[in-house]
Amino acid sequence: MDRRRFIVLGTAGSVAVLTGCGGSGGGEGAVTPPAGTAPLPGSPPVSNPPPASPVSPLTVGQPLTDLVRLANTSPTPNVFAATLVARRASKVMLPGTSTEFWTYNSSVPGPLIEVYEGDTVRIRLENQLAQETTVHWHGLPVPPDQDGNPMDPVAPGANRLYEFTLPVGSAGTYWYHPHPHEFTPEQVFRGMAGLFIVRSRTDPVPSAIQEKLLVVSDLRLAADGTIPPNSAMDWQNGREGNYLLVNGQHQPVLSIDPGQSQRWRILNGTNARYLRLALTGHTMTLIGTDGGLLGAPVPGLDEILLAPAERVEVVVTASLTSPASAVLQSLPYDRGGMGMIGPSAATIPLLTVNSTTAARAAIALPSTLNPIADLGLPTQSKSLVFSSGMGMGGMGGGMMSFLIDGKSFDPARIDLTSRLNEIEQWTIENRSSMDHPFHLHGTQFQVMSRTRNGTTTAEPFVAWRDTVNVAAFETVTLKVVQQQLGKRMYHCHILEHESQGMMGVLEVIA
Repeated sequence: MDRRRFIVLGTAGSVAVLTGCGGSGGGEGAVTPPAGTAPLPGSPPVSNPPPASPVSPLTVGQPLTDLVRLANTSPTPNVFAATLVARRASKVMLPGTSTEFWTYNSSVPGPLIEVYEGDTVRIRLENQLAQETTVHWHGLPVPPDQDGNPMDPVAPGANRLYEFTLPVGSAGTYWYHPHPHEFTPEQVFRGMAGLFIVRSRTDPVPSAIQEKLLVVSDLRLAADGTIPPNSAMDWQNGREGNYLLVNGQHQPVLSIDPGQSQRWRILNGTNARYLRLALTGHTMTLIGTDGGLLGAPVPGLDEILLAPAERVEVVVTASLTSPASAVLQSLPYDRGGMGMIGPSAATIPLLTVNSTTAARAAIALPSTLNPIADLGLPTQSKSLVFSSGMGMGGMGGGMMSFLIDGKSFDPARIDLTSRLNEIEQWTIENRSSMDHPFHLHGTQFQVMSRTRNGTTTAEPFVAWRDTVNVAAFETVTLKVVQQQLGKRMYHCHILEHESQGMMGVLEVIA
């Protein structure tokens, strides 16, 4: 397909009242006291098949709400200090039924964290869950001992202070989520994830272009309004729910003036679902990926594919007249897997874009945004092989195995070693029949090429990424430089696969 039509970016805690994204009226946004204070279970048993879906659908058509912002409690300039509390919270999703989520600060999604390049960040985690947890600062250039990796868990009832300084040049759209080994999928699908934006004081995108933040999450509800545990098939394929939410809402409405341009920052915060994004009657201009702005805008895109954990920045200019509307939707995408039919094969509306009555003139983007220098000629190389097949056991009690270089994750083992500040070429080969999004902690990389069916295709532009999709039987080549000493993780970001062993440890040495 023409790249202008289809860009593949990735090929016992207390119960609180949920606040923030759902508003305070009736329907899915209603907030009610929790139904009880029973102790939070640990990892729940596997159910197969999943419980029946609700008969009554969630409320749709509410105005898109802004994300709740995490307040900065520091009086010191250029220092951001705050607390995140991991705890249960209840929210009405189905009429007359309260759903229990696991949250940061009783908000689904978690509160928005906004800082500037050069800021020092100090965030204390209080773990009120009955499971160990962490906060992983996905994509951010933080020291390994502040990264929230699986080797550094925070026990139930314990606290942990994360502290790091964000360098100039790190502006971008990031996110945070738990990363305790084997518990990550459950904590994320029960609600624990939030957006983290690093802003530049010299952003080249005109400030008159209104910004909208869109956090897409995947929710599975049983008929009684509870969030069921993973089934055996979820552990094999990766969990997909029966509702896609945007900012914690089901099919909300976003308002736009005819002719107006908006800058959308979009996070795929799902466990395993791929989002093949399209806006009816419109094209999108790509301006940024995981790690920040591109060198120049890429206009005229009909579709953008976001693998789990990827982010994108696009500018949308409304070609609507009043009254008119458009729909941001996720189109069908075959990511492979055992019996992968149903949700992935459907077109799913995410939100409706409604025009207002006041027309505006479109605002032009600069031809240059954030020039990105090529990392240069690699002096070292590494290769990884993703594989899956029949194995022994697994989180779902089945026989599937998910491996990197034929090995399952061992936190005590060093799988790869890199030297500080060396330019490396990594080759990630996927020998399995399903897609796997590759994520490398603590840095951004540049994708060079993709090889499939014997044909190698160079990337059409240079971009900063921390997650890249590696399609079934595809090989992706990238360049990266490690700039901080210590142990890093790399893994598949289908969270059920990561938990079952598709993860490794990289040590960066002097």
